[in-house]
Amino acid sequence: MVISAKDLVKSFERGGTTYEVVRGISLDVFEGDFLAIVGESGSGKSTLLYLLSGTDKPNAGEVVLFGERLSEISDDELARFRRQKFSFVYQYDNLVSNLTAYENIMLPLLLDKKSQKDEERRVRGIIDYLGIAHCADKFPKELSGGEQQRVALARALAIEPSLIFLDEPTGSLDTVMGKQVMELLLDINKTRKVALVMVTHSKAHAAYASKVVEIVDGKIGG
Repeated sequence: MVISAKDLVKSFERGGTTYEVVRGISLDVFEGDFLAIVGESGSGKSTLLYLLSGTDKPNAGEVVLFGERLSEISDDELARFRRQKFSFVYQYDNLVSNLTAYENIMLPLLLDKKSQKDEERRVRGIIDYLGIAHCADKFPKELSGGEQQRVALARALAIEPSLIFLDEPTGSLDTVMGKQVMELLLDINKTRKVALVMVTHSKAHAAYASKVVEIVDGKIGG
């Protein structure tokens, strides 16, 4: 098991009123799963993703990630997980604007004190696999939306993760580019055995996943 979440609750206060965004959600993710979390805007799906990844903390409930209770590990340990075991891909590529595509892809490895020379051949293989060799020396502003998202995927794969969290990874792309990214994600899941947890509002894109959970008003299935 990669993730086990039990009875997650997340609320916030605004104007003296408490709003529950996530309301008692439990779910499990196993090695090799491709889980799509579907819901309308404001349903709580992205908040759930942040809770599962440790980016945010629940008001109640528990998340166990790679066998570790997130409530019991330090921020440094969670950061180590992020560098070595799982990656995050956002709706917008979140690339560093003054680094080339290749430098962006190498960045998490360098932050983990890996040798660029030792990792270069493997990273170049990922770049070739994603079809972005022509982008390697370009800056993010010189790339199309689809190319930027492929660079973000390459950066996520660079650490050889067991798990990738994806927050609306096709949300900023047109239909053609969105389909291409989804086909890449499916191939990554099938051939590289990487577990994927993806938030999306698109039921067509959710259909690529092996498991689908729908969030309605902060709860599974309403």
